[in-house]
Amino acid sequence: MEEDIELVHHLTPYGKKLLGLSLIFNSLLSIVYAIGLLRGYYEDAWTLYPPFLVGGALFWGLIFASIINIAPATSIGQAKIGRLWFHHYVYGFLVLAFAVIFLVAFSPDSLFSLFTVDTTDIIVNAGRFFVLGGLTLILDDLADISDTVRRGFCFLKLKFYRGRQIIEIVQYILGCLSVYLFAAVVLYIAENPQNATPANVVLSATLLVTSLVSFAAVKQKMWSEILDKKGETLQ
Repeated sequence: MEEDIELVHHLTPYGKKLLGLSLIFNSLLSIVYAIGLLRGYYEDAWTLYPPFLVGGALFWGLIFASIINIAPATSIGQAKIGRLWFHHYVYGFLVLAFAVIFLVAFSPDSLFSLFTVDTTDIIVNAGRFFVLGGLTLILDDLADISDTVRRGFCFLKLKFYRGRQIIEIVQYILGCLSVYLFAAVVLYIAENPQNATPANVVLSATLLVTSLVSFAAVKQKMWSEILDKKGETLQ
């Protein structure tokens, strides 16, 4: 029994770190989906998930919700775990660099259209995955890149401290919007089973996770925990 408790205690930090990384990745993936859908909505006049979605422009809200969720996701993943040789951000930059080189060498599309092109090409999607994976590692460890970056975070914390209640209200509203987008996508798939593509299924999953993170952050007062650290001065 004691050995089981000790094992759980040992694995808990790794579980927290994995959860935090997964939530950051989900936020980035949601942003990518929103960018692709907004491009189609504005440039190709796509009608998105009719008749359940009143307007494709609402996916701007998903971008904002995902950006706001990155900070709570990073906070959830804060855990003291041993690192192999380097900080996580070093591996993040390495993964990002190799992904970019891979895409430049083998992708049929331009690197600049990486997150806007609508494609099922395995090479492009594999490159996207590793680009987002590298960015996830960088964002999770961003404050450790340099003292300048760390001081910048402390400065932002002081600026946002007084407005944390407004941030929570905005996050709650964006969480409700994410629920609506999730419902629109799911109902559209239910009415049009032929459109139950992997892309739409993954999108609905990211929307659900985005909404849950938003509500959890508000309920648990995560922004107060993130920002209410006046002991972190700009020294």
